[in-house]
Amino acid sequence: MRESTPSRFTEVRADGGTLPIEREIAAECPCAIEVNGLGYAVMMLTPAYLDDFAYGFCLSERLIDAAVDVEAVDRHATEHGVVVRVTTRAALRERVLDRVRHRVSDSSCGICGIENLEQALRPLPKLVSSAPPLAATAVFAALARMRDHQPLNRATGAVHAALACDADGSVLLAREDVGRHNAFDKLIGAMASAGESWDGRFALLSSRCSYELVEKAALAGCPVLVTVSAATSLAIERARESGIRLISLARPDSFLELSTSA
Repeated sequence: MRESTPSRFTEVRADGGTLPIEREIAAECPCAIEVNGLGYAVMMLTPAYLDDFAYGFCLSERLIDAAVDVEAVDRHATEHGVVVRVTTRAALRERVLDRVRHRVSDSSCGICGIENLEQALRPLPKLVSSAPPLAATAVFAALARMRDHQPLNRATGAVHAALACDADGSVLLAREDVGRHNAFDKLIGAMASAGESWDGRFALLSSRCSYELVEKAALAGCPVLVTVSAATSLAIERARESGIRLISLARPDSFLELSTSA
């Protein structure tokens, strides 16, 4: 399935002029995720890098602990979307079944189907990095390179990006998707399946910082999270809980870094 498709429009200008144009439109389709034969979720996403998405999604959902826990990922295109089937190692199948029992219809930006507050805000791992503190120059260097790693957004203007960056601000990997959560899941999955460590590295996201993105970073072992828009109150709480260095409102000339104390 294609990441984008062309469509025709009429460009209407402020001076009253019009111009017929054709431009690329970001693809968005339903993706049904099955884990060990059980229907788990339906996400709306860009149909690309689906193996990466499967790994990242399962890590973020705590269905697996590492990429080696996945035995197989199969993709099947249908008339209405795509089905991604994940098979985990046998030792984790009871965990998957228990999670399915406790959820009815989860979403990437909600907690529908979660039965109580304890399930919604489960404890996060405490991250401890062995690398030297990240320099501010690395953040600005990565921001300067960000657009070069957003080809789909340059074509469509409609997708988010998630970048894995080294300590000098160079970009190791990048993934795009119509959903900010999906883009980060794809990046997390790509890092995990490639055996790449987050230690000494950071994630740069084109979106606002919601609590789910902080949780994904914590579960992936990503010690520094940088977003171009602001963080929510719960994102700040979860960042402090997990020890994540949170940087938001990242601009070419400035950013906000969360203080370690409230």
